[in-house]
Amino acid sequence: MNDENPPAADDVQATQPEEAVEATAPGFADLGLSEPVLEALRAVGYESPSAIQAETIPTLLSGRDVTGLAQTGTGKTAAFALPILSRLDLKQSAPQALVLAPTRELALQVCEAFEKYAAKTPGVRVLPVYGGQGYGVQLSALRRGVHIVVGTPGRIIDHLDKGTLDLSELRFLVLDEADEMLTMGFAEDVETILAETPSTKQVALFSATMPNQIRRLSQQYLNDPVEIHVKGRTATNANITQRFLVVRYQQKLDALTRILEVENFEAMIVFVRTKQETELVAEKLRARGFAAAAINGDVPQNVRERTVGQLKDGSLDVLVATDVAARGLDVERISHVLNYDIPTDTESYVHRIGRTGRAGRSGDAISFVTPRERYLLKHLEKATRQPLAAMELPSVEDVNSTRLARFDDAITEALEQSERISAFRDIVDHYVRHHDVPEADVAAALAVVAQGDTPLLLDPAHDVIDSPPPGRERPERGARDERAGAARGDRRRSGGEGLAQYRIEVGKRHRVEPRQIVGALANEGGLNRRDFGKIQIRPDFSLVELPADLPASVYAALADTRISGKLIEIKPDRGPRQGGGGRPRRDDGYDRGPRRDDRRDDRRGDFKDRKPRHKNND
Repeated sequence: MNDENPPAADDVQATQPEEAVEATAPGFADLGLSEPVLEALRAVGYESPSAIQAETIPTLLSGRDVTGLAQTGTGKTAAFALPILSRLDLKQSAPQALVLAPTRELALQVCEAFEKYAAKTPGVRVLPVYGGQGYGVQLSALRRGVHIVVGTPGRIIDHLDKGTLDLSELRFLVLDEADEMLTMGFAEDVETILAETPSTKQVALFSATMPNQIRRLSQQYLNDPVEIHVKGRTATNANITQRFLVVRYQQKLDALTRILEVENFEAMIVFVRTKQETELVAEKLRARGFAAAAINGDVPQNVRERTVGQLKDGSLDVLVATDVAARGLDVERISHVLNYDIPTDTESYVHRIGRTGRAGRSGDAISFVTPRERYLLKHLEKATRQPLAAMELPSVEDVNSTRLARFDDAITEALEQSERISAFRDIVDHYVRHHDVPEADVAAALAVVAQGDTPLLLDPAHDVIDSPPPGRERPERGARDERAGAARGDRRRSGGEGLAQYRIEVGKRHRVEPRQIVGALANEGGLNRRDFGKIQIRPDFSLVELPADLPASVYAALADTRISGKLIEIKPDRGPRQGGGGRPRRDDGYDRGPRRDDRRDDRRGDFKDRKPRHKNND
């Protein structure tokens, strides 16, 4: 890869193994891609394929099915997008390629990649299809005709049920991050979609792991697939210094402010857990005088490009981002990455800190760790094969020393502007003569005017940050318990504070599982799985512990969310019904809705009106 033109997206060689690109490795021109696709690759500066691209592209171009085992960041998006674009028939208006992705963020990212690689192929139409977006835009595009559809399983199922998505002429099907789709409870939807597609289609399945369910899916729906296994680089660059700071959750913003003041950085990415937090943290940083902006999965592409441009030209110093929004970001000025919310999975951590220390440059990674998250440190050290050094929170004296040094620098810089200094010197002399005030007092008064109402120095007596208790606490859960909790949806925020109980209108009779609830709410509502507490599944409804202060934007995002085809109708739980007439209560006193099945499946429509599906098992 040419360091002068690094890839702009995570889907190429951002974290590929060092041995993947050798002097004798083939170039993109040697893989059999069409000339317009090669021209687009040259325009964005891609020269050498990553390991999975070099193996997968010729295989897909030959018409074979593929099972690819690869971590995010090894280049798999380009591995399937480039051969699809090379083989498209632009005269066909019905969808020719369908890419299934587990989240709307990933679906949008894949769409962006397709559009970038199709830049020199006029007429290619790509449509993202995901929940939370109005049907109108999607229906209009489908009526006009699209070549490639990239979507989440739930919304694809909705279009199939409405008859608005025709897959009868589908030629290519991609399952991206298949293991994550199954973890989020989309297994039934994925199999339903597969059964609705022609048996002659070519299938590419990509997964970071190969559990039995993925293996069975591959055996049932793929035709003699070629298995390609490429390991991503799990260790981080040796030139990235990794540190951690133990800080209480409520004091993260003050700690971040001090680090921004004291740390010598050019530009910094601050990673947070949710889309809502990106805006909140960026806004608070701007209020404290920092040049900060937010990007997340909801930020339009033109705004994202403008923000990244500001980061590159130096008009922006701090970017607050979610994992997906920052993928593929390669800006030379990024000297620091700060994990405001530390990720619980090591892969995300590796990708985050990989945004710095690029192309041989040095970089710094700082992670905020709450007292209850200390157990994660050993997992991160194992994944990165490097120690994480404990750092001290910058003290009030450190901050004041830095501010005084910068004030001195500002004076020195101003003194170098001789013409402007000469003009102001006359003004100061005039004031001294007419008011009989020493020049030093006038200079101090001018500093007060320049500083405004904000004190230059912090008052040690008003230090609001206290240090957590020293020592390394015992992990609150072992690795096995953590995995078990993840499987049953038993997610707890740090300390378990701030959770309230919510009711959703799906339960055991809808054959819902905790992982489906976690997947749907996290995907559609922008929640992190660690925002979840206890989940209780009752016969006709479920109770879910979520943050007590859910903003209106989350309610709006979840308004049309379905699980097992049924609207969840989320609302705060009011507890058991208290006596009175009406519907009979069962032993726990909860209002469970109608006792008799209403003979309707909300995803499929009335049973009596349903037409039998033709299932292809080829």
